[in-house]
Amino acid sequence: MSDDLLARAQAAAGRAYAPYSNYLVGAAVRARSGRIYEGVNVENAAYPLGICAERTAIACAVVDGCGPGDLVEIAITASPCGGCRQWLHEFRLGRVTFPRAGGEVVSFTPGDLLPEAWDLPA
Repeated sequence: MSDDLLARAQAAAGRAYAPYSNYLVGAAVRARSGRIYEGVNVENAAYPLGICAERTAIACAVVDGCGPGDLVEIAITASPCGGCRQWLHEFRLGRVTFPRAGGEVVSFTPGDLLPEAWDLPA
C-alpha cells in the first residue's frame, strides 16, 4: 500500500461528523482504476444509525459504479468494526491497512480480520 492512501484517510478524518463521541475516523479506498474514494464516520443522535468511515468510502465507490471486486485496498485511521469487516470481505478488498492503538501501521486481508465471514449466495 502506498502511504498516500493512509494520508488521504488521515486528512479525511478531520471532516468526520462525530459530535457525540468526538471520535473522528477517516478512510480512503482505491479502485482498480486507480481512483480513490474517501469516507468519514457520520454520527446521529439515534446512535445506531451512524455510519462508519469505511462504509461511507465504499458507498461512494458504489455510487460511482464500483462493485465487489472493483476495490483493491483501503486505509482506515482505526481498526474496522465487525460490521465493516463483513463489508470489506463482501467487496473483496485485497488489503486493509490501519494503525493499531500504539501507532504501528498494519495490513491484513479481510479474511484475516473476519474468519468465517458470510459469503454471497451463489
